[in-house]
Amino acid sequence: MNALPMGPDPKDEMTTPLVDAPTVAAEAAVPPIDAPEDTIEGPSAPMDSSILGATLMDGGCRFALWAPRATRVELALVNPDRTQRNHDMVRNPDGVWVVHVPGVEPEQLYGYRVEGPWDPDRGMRFNPAKLLLDPYARAITAGVDYSGPILDHTAESNYIPDPTDSSDSVPLSVVVRDTPAPTPLLRRRPLAESVVYEMHVAGYTRLHPEVPEHLRGTYAGLAYPAVIDHLVSLGVTAVELLPVHHFVSEPFIIRKGLSNYWGYNTLGFFAPHAAYCSVGTMGEQVEEFKHMVSALHEAGIEVILDVVYNHTGEGGHEGPTLSFRGIDHEGYYRLTQDLRNDYDVTGCGNSVDTSHPGVLNMVIDSLRYWVTEMGVDGFRFDLATTLIRDENHHVDQEHEFKRRVANDPVFDDIKMIAEPWDMGPYGYQVGAWGRGWSEWNDRYRGFMRDYWRGATQGVRELAARLSGSPDIFDNDGRPTSASINFITAHDGFTMRDLVTYDMKHNEDNGEQNHDGSDDNRSWNHGWEGETTDPTINALRRRQVRNMMATLLLSYGVPMITAGDEMGRTQRGNNNAYCQDSPLSWVHWDTREEWADVLETTKDILALRAEHPVLRRTHYRYHREVLSAAGLPTGRIDLTWMSGNGGQMGADDWNDPTRHHLGMYMSGREHAFLVWFHNGPDPVRVQLPQAEQWGLGYELVLDTASGRPEESLRYSPGAFVELPERSVSIMRVLLSGTDGADEQTGEIPLSRLKQVIGQQR
Repeated sequence: MNALPMGPDPKDEMTTPLVDAPTVAAEAAVPPIDAPEDTIEGPSAPMDSSILGATLMDGGCRFALWAPRATRVELALVNPDRTQRNHDMVRNPDGVWVVHVPGVEPEQLYGYRVEGPWDPDRGMRFNPAKLLLDPYARAITAGVDYSGPILDHTAESNYIPDPTDSSDSVPLSVVVRDTPAPTPLLRRRPLAESVVYEMHVAGYTRLHPEVPEHLRGTYAGLAYPAVIDHLVSLGVTAVELLPVHHFVSEPFIIRKGLSNYWGYNTLGFFAPHAAYCSVGTMGEQVEEFKHMVSALHEAGIEVILDVVYNHTGEGGHEGPTLSFRGIDHEGYYRLTQDLRNDYDVTGCGNSVDTSHPGVLNMVIDSLRYWVTEMGVDGFRFDLATTLIRDENHHVDQEHEFKRRVANDPVFDDIKMIAEPWDMGPYGYQVGAWGRGWSEWNDRYRGFMRDYWRGATQGVRELAARLSGSPDIFDNDGRPTSASINFITAHDGFTMRDLVTYDMKHNEDNGEQNHDGSDDNRSWNHGWEGETTDPTINALRRRQVRNMMATLLLSYGVPMITAGDEMGRTQRGNNNAYCQDSPLSWVHWDTREEWADVLETTKDILALRAEHPVLRRTHYRYHREVLSAAGLPTGRIDLTWMSGNGGQMGADDWNDPTRHHLGMYMSGREHAFLVWFHNGPDPVRVQLPQAEQWGLGYELVLDTASGRPEESLRYSPGAFVELPERSVSIMRVLLSGTDGADEQTGEIPLSRLKQVIGQQR
């Protein structure tokens, strides 16, 4: 079954025509232009989500809709046979229309019909023939019949209203009973401790052999013990779920026989996506989502949602009218100066206008709802720059959206992650979001791909990316966790495909391979696609281990794409947004074949969890480490080793032919030296000679050979050969932790010889 029906659900019993559908109001009065501002825009103060939407109370249900420029609003209560009972709503001074209907119970289906002028020159496209979803609906039934009369305009013109009723072709809002919030976490981790795992709710379990078949691809499937066991054993601390707000497919995708798989086409900001529920779409999706969150929380795993508040599934004004456009086109969306067309900074046809207080209220209310009622622990904001554009569409880092988030105690320990760009003017805002925000670091992604394919010169930028990209994020007192480091994500090649394909292969998407990025920065290692050549395959596998190790050992927050640890492939498709198929799903039968990558990932994540020195919160700038007594140790918190027995010098930094770099990280009790080498040949390096850096070095793991079977220890100044294209992790043997006298910090000579030997 597809994640989204491509028409009415065949199991849906509501098939008989609507009766007495209202007609389009050609002319009607609108609120006077000199009305108080909040009459037009909506209240500017924070609004509890129970005020708008459907609230069960007083033996019935209270319905409230913000529609400030409408002249009449009807609540349509829809019966199982698709007949309806309409109730006129009353307009309050703040532009909110309200009605209380006795006897309404949970699972009642409903929608709205909104009347007002049809005047595209004033941003008004009111058409009561179109049954509209409640923007605050907590559950939505299904998908859209794209062959039905879902447009507010005629086929001849985008600016002539279509009077045909749409109710048989659109999803419906559902009245939902209140249920307890999910089990809370014992403790939300600070981001510096976090390991984020980006995943698709459905695709992660579609092929999981241990998940019961009827639960695969659902919230319940993700909550299944075998799935959670994998996440825990891997070392994941937070799952970042691709969009779970109820979404629909775009018409052009449906016409190709495909569907929107990723979900970046939201239709309901309060409703869990119905198709991910295993038992129903009449509100059951709310409870099943909560049970999933509880199961993850009980395992100590946080839940972060990838949210799409920048645009909606209605597309441009030529697209379907399903909710927002019919309630107030100019109110919800950014429009061009003539008010006739959408001002699109998202590339998706429309842009939500958070400069309107009523729309901003909706976004904040939605975020608060998902935290307080649905139990989530953070958000990743798709195309976040759109949310901070002002009434003139200019980017404003002091936008009221950011102020509201910063001042609301509900969000005090909630993770806020920006995709810090959109498609509009000055939309690229990487590094500008300030305290309280983390950002996707695309500079990290691009450079690390280049480094491991050998397309960089020298190691100067390598040091910057490894140390948390201070050139981008170390401002305004921000921590290293401001940088969300990633090499792959849902959008683009998987890690396996990065080492297997030079070119994208998106033919299955039906766009003649024109879609998707051409800037892949990948390397096929001499053969395009899969091969049986053992030499090529061994190198490819090592390169995946290299990239995974680099990601997990860099300062900042690592984000792993689900399945990369098991060799997931999309066969070269770098834009699988419309592929709800085995091409996109995680294949669990590769675990044994790719066990080396899986074990490397687990080993490094275990090291990272055990040693805070590998996940520093604050930026380090060559400061001396002091002992517990406040005495100098001679060690530096973060410095860079040349491989010539000491630290990097000016000539080393300026050498464009240099391939290797040693990252020395030290705390009071523990220190590590990690070597990164992307050269095609082994290189002989000399470990730091001075005993101030360490009394010895123990190889913990290298990506060429894995964990050594026997302890390999080296004395200061020893020469070591780094394998070609490899990462080598060495634990530094320090006084106090390796047999040293706790008072003097010295290791007896006899003990020193015993520990590290004479290996020069």
